[in-house]
Amino acid sequence: MAISRSALRSVTAVCSVAGALACRHPTAAPDATRLVEAFDAKLVSQSPTEARTTGFPRTEWRFDGPVPPPRASGPGPAPAASAALAATRGFEGGPGVVGLAVKDGLLVGHTTTDFPIIRVERVTGLENADQLQAVEIRLRVSAGANLSAATRPAALVDLKLEPSIAARVPWNITTPVMGGKDFQTYVITPAAPVSGPRIRYLLIRPTDVAGADFAIESVRLVFRRERLASVPSGVSWQGLRDIFRETIVTRSPETVRFDVALPSRPVLDLALGTPEDEPVRFSVTVGQAGRDVPVMTSTVTTAHRWERRVIDLAPFAGRSVSLSLSATANRPGTLAFWGAPVVRQRLAAEGGRARRSVILVQLDTLRKDHLDLYGYERQTAPILRGLAAEGAVFQNAITQTSWTKAETPSILTSLYPTTHGVHQIPDRLPASATTIAEAYRQAGYATLSYSSVAFTGQFTNLHQGFEELHEGESTAGRAGPRGAKTSREFVDRLVDWLPDHRDLPFFVYLHFFDPHAPYEPNKPYDTLWADPRGREEYLRQQETLKKVMTDAFLAQRGMAGHEDLVRAGIDPDAYLRYSKDWYDGAIRGMDTEIGRLMDRLRDLGIADRTVIAFYADHGEEFHDHGRMWHGQSVYGELIRVPLILWGPGSVPKGLKVEEPVELIDVMPTLLELSGIAVPKEAQGQSLRPLLAPEPGHPWKPRPPIAEKQPTTEGGFPASGESYAIMDGNWKLIRHVVREMGKPEFELFDFYGDPLDQKDVAPAHPDVVARMSKTLEDWHLMASAAKLKPDSEATKNMSREQLEQLRSLGYVK
Repeated sequence: MAISRSALRSVTAVCSVAGALACRHPTAAPDATRLVEAFDAKLVSQSPTEARTTGFPRTEWRFDGPVPPPRASGPGPAPAASAALAATRGFEGGPGVVGLAVKDGLLVGHTTTDFPIIRVERVTGLENADQLQAVEIRLRVSAGANLSAATRPAALVDLKLEPSIAARVPWNITTPVMGGKDFQTYVITPAAPVSGPRIRYLLIRPTDVAGADFAIESVRLVFRRERLASVPSGVSWQGLRDIFRETIVTRSPETVRFDVALPSRPVLDLALGTPEDEPVRFSVTVGQAGRDVPVMTSTVTTAHRWERRVIDLAPFAGRSVSLSLSATANRPGTLAFWGAPVVRQRLAAEGGRARRSVILVQLDTLRKDHLDLYGYERQTAPILRGLAAEGAVFQNAITQTSWTKAETPSILTSLYPTTHGVHQIPDRLPASATTIAEAYRQAGYATLSYSSVAFTGQFTNLHQGFEELHEGESTAGRAGPRGAKTSREFVDRLVDWLPDHRDLPFFVYLHFFDPHAPYEPNKPYDTLWADPRGREEYLRQQETLKKVMTDAFLAQRGMAGHEDLVRAGIDPDAYLRYSKDWYDGAIRGMDTEIGRLMDRLRDLGIADRTVIAFYADHGEEFHDHGRMWHGQSVYGELIRVPLILWGPGSVPKGLKVEEPVELIDVMPTLLELSGIAVPKEAQGQSLRPLLAPEPGHPWKPRPPIAEKQPTTEGGFPASGESYAIMDGNWKLIRHVVREMGKPEFELFDFYGDPLDQKDVAPAHPDVVARMSKTLEDWHLMASAAKLKPDSEATKNMSREQLEQLRSLGYVK
């Protein structure tokens, strides 16, 4: 939910708080009335007379008091080191910092590099599960342009590696700094949510230049409860642990009353929660003819946990009523969260056919040629093979880029990366984009996202259009022996959600991370193809590689190129073989979870009215071009991906499509199958003519495009710029920014050389010239359509409109 694109382009109307929300969806669907869009501060009554100012956990470091005693002996620094840390109030100088000391009530130091780091371990308040709202730092620095901070959950942090890792993955808590003699207070908001228990260490980069002096007066972590106590009740995007919802926030003993026209089969779908430790009593009443009828009373006693409710409003069907939400607690001002409250219409047959629900399943880092349905010798995905036999499988699907951060916006908006502008880690999708979730939301669907990593959630503004988001902040880290195996956890959550929504239309984005590194899968798949006796040696080799590889980011992940392995004295073939054994096992484990989801859909009787798209956002390199990992190129191992469409009655059985297609075609296809208008700015085209040809609606063949956008020096993915175009029997790659010795153009046999092993460009200069011209024409088109950044699109907005977008996290 956000301001409409028309409001982003030219503000011609004045929007109130309610109007600003409604602008995104000017005509609410008759079967979904979202109370977050109807909210207005005038609807709130019985507000507490005084704002709360106490009772909030406080984490603050100051340097003007007595020196605390050293920490007790045990795990951690030696006694001498503990005494030194006590003298600096727990702060430690890392790379690029000398002379760190407390003088005259200030923490002072001098920088010797452009990436100086100081860190402090947070030893109290780790049980506080609230979300971090901001980092407040009061300091002066003699020179520099930027102040940055980062949080780390690990018990131990290797400071020596931080600068090189940050060169690939920039710190996301940052603000411009003013060099000079005066102290300034900087309040920095994280670009992605982080909860208290995951903040074990706070790292600060006081400036970005060498030769600067800095002095810090105080450092404070500001958590959400403290922030919300100072602002009026209203609508915002709120999370409890790793589940976020667009939320109406109220305070005990407030009541919010809405006038609602109920549909013929109404339910109120919502979730209840609180970040407070004390019990909160939630009540919902329906008022008609001067009488309020209670329809729900529920007391929430566990903080930081959502409790889902679906309230049957059938006794009031078809009437105009007053719907009241009330929350009470012993202490006035106690926070109450009403998560995504929506009056929905239960499904009924429309002309003999119910509206179809849609699930978009993104299988991260999955190579097409590691699936048995595409001819792989191992039975890695028997469930997917069966679903492909029941639906349509695309033999030549092309992803638009080779890493998740840039490809997911393409899938969810049907825009090329050149157009949507998300190329590097800090980039965010402009709020003016129309996502597939927004299209389904406006059509009255419940919208739900399961995001395994920050790239596919709020950090990239990909929560836009979703009522509910499960963020992988903690899920990816705890799933699997060494993380990343998210399918089991997310299927657990989805199969629990489905019964409450079995008779409601829904759109679900389901992001599974299992094939991604670290490859080690859950049991029993860890030994399905990998010899368990080789595990310890493989992990030992990864530790050896950390000492040999120059790229700390890839070294930490065991992503060793052929030359790295030779230099470390490790057999490249054996290392790659064990990596693939685990990789294939992770695919099999994920496939099993897909089967569990399908079982649940069938048990609930909703499989036959559900359409599902399965695809990989990109592949993975296993030394096909000398490296491991992804995002470095547009070669076949990374951009040729699986794509399966499944949907009884919507997708024909057993169809194999040879025609080359693009992943940006998935959004228009699903919307058309659902009878929903495709946004006019979408750059993909519906695949429906390939599924069921209709007179007057032919498929329009066009060359698929893939991009490797340029990144900053040392950035992630590796620096370089390449574009690929597939036309007829040929694939042309143009390397705009390239390694020394690499040619500008490479030409491959698209069908005969799927992994791009033999460059035949010198033998076919005419083909290179023709295809390079087509590629240039495409680039001009995609560049001309590029979305404006939010800084431009919102500059003519009112303060009220801009604050509304910020409250929902759509702009920063």
